[in-house]
Amino acid sequence: MLPILILQTGGPPHAIGALYGGFDRMVSEVAGLNPARLARVAAYKGEMPEAPSRYAAALITGSRANVTDHAPWSEACAGWVRDAMDASLPMFGICYGHQLMSYSLGGRIDYLGDGRELGTQQVELTDEAKSDPLLAGIPALFAAHFIHEQTVAEPPAGTVVLARNGRDRHQMLRYGPRAVSVQFHPEFTVPVMRAYFDVMKTGLAEEGLDVPALRAAVAETPVSHGIMRRFFQAAVREPLAPPAGGQA
Repeated sequence: MLPILILQTGGPPHAIGALYGGFDRMVSEVAGLNPARLARVAAYKGEMPEAPSRYAAALITGSRANVTDHAPWSEACAGWVRDAMDASLPMFGICYGHQLMSYSLGGRIDYLGDGRELGTQQVELTDEAKSDPLLAGIPALFAAHFIHEQTVAEPPAGTVVLARNGRDRHQMLRYGPRAVSVQFHPEFTVPVMRAYFDVMKTGLAEEGLDVPALRAAVAETPVSHGIMRRFFQAAVREPLAPPAGGQA
């Protein structure tokens, strides 16, 4: 049985990781993946994955770095993503991973025009999403957790936009039958999102954000969790564990 690659492009702040683990643990718990089946590769530390054929599926995590930094490890990952697309490997990108997948396939990444998107916000499915098998039966409007200041400004040619909101027109993208990415964080739970506010509150306040109000508005995001879980149900083809914390 081939492993599931968790391509780590960064990790949460230390205080958050000490309580909730790295992004690999968050993904595993919310998606119901068997931790023993995960192949964790810390790309931001210089590690590189094996050939795409050695994995059943791949997830590319978020990061505190920016794709536009063009770090050597990130550029190497972009090349690996192109190879994985050629090999039709099931891939799911989150935040930085979303931007990296788009960049690797010819998209343009830039800063959001009006500052950081943060906290629990609403996401709207596009008309194109109505016929997407991953999103069958998904509500047209759902809540998701966010923390990002860059965006996919221009998706690659041929990409289908599946979700958007007033802050970002490209919240979810499909690149092919087996590859999708999301700007939001389906691996975040309510405690994790609140912990980000607690750790970053001084800097966020300096950006002019109303941290107490945004923190108070943090809410459950079962549909967001469910999208990631559905992806792995289709890609992995084995029973998944119940999602952690009773999340749908």
